[in-house]
Amino acid sequence: SKLQQEQNILRQQTNNSKNILVLLPLLGIIIFIVLYITATLLYPGGSQIDKNSIGFSWINNYWCNLLNQKAINGQHNSAKPVAMTGMFVLCLTLSIFWFIFPRHINVGKKLKLAIQIFGTLSMIIAFFLFTSINHDLIINLASIFGLVATVGAFIGLYKMKSFRLFAFGLLNILFIGLNNYVYYTKGLIVYLPIVQKITFATFLFWISCINISLYREQGKKATNKGISDLL
Repeated sequence: SKLQQEQNILRQQTNNSKNILVLLPLLGIIIFIVLYITATLLYPGGSQIDKNSIGFSWINNYWCNLLNQKAINGQHNSAKPVAMTGMFVLCLTLSIFWFIFPRHINVGKKLKLAIQIFGTLSMIIAFFLFTSINHDLIINLASIFGLVATVGAFIGLYKMKSFRLFAFGLLNILFIGLNNYVYYTKGLIVYLPIVQKITFATFLFWISCINISLYREQGKKATNKGISDLL
C-alpha cells in the first residue's frame, strides 16, 4: 500500500542518517590532519637536533613540540592554539569512534561497555598532554586504557571476519612497540620523530578504514532490509 511505501522510505532515510553518523570519526581525522599541517606551518623553529633551526622539521620535531608555550628555539609558539584545537578534535574524534564502534560489532554487552569506557578515558587523559602534568605519566595512562579498548576492537574485528583490518591492526601494535623501544632505550632516539609520525599515520588510517568498513556494512544491511520489506 501507499502508506507502507511511505513508511519504508522514511525508514530508509533514517537508516541512511544513522549510517552517515558512522563516518563522523573519519571527518574528525580529516579536520585534525588539516589542523596538524597548519600548526607545523606556524611553528617558529627548533628541534632535538638543532635548537636554532627555522620552522617545523618533519624529521626532527615531535607533535608535542607544537603544543608547548615556547618553541625549542625560545620564541613564542604561535602554533600552540591551532595544535591544541587539533588535539581537542582528535581526542573528541577518537572518543566518538570508541563509542560508535562497539555498537556495530557482535560482542557481549560487558565488552562493548569496556571498549566505550576505556577508549573514552584514554582520549580524555591524552588531552592533558598540553598541560604541565608529567608527559610520560599521561602517555602511559592513556596507553594502558587505550590498550584495553584496542584489544576489544581486535576481538570485534575477528568476529566480524574483517581479517585484513585485524592484520593491519597488528601492524599498528608492532609500530607502537617500536615507539616504546626507541623511546626507552634512547639509543635510536634520533629516529623517534619519524617512527612516531609513521605510527600516528598508520593508526589513524586504520581507524578510518574501520569506519569505512562499518559504513559499507551498515549500507548493505539497510539495502537488504529494504529489499525484504518490498518483498
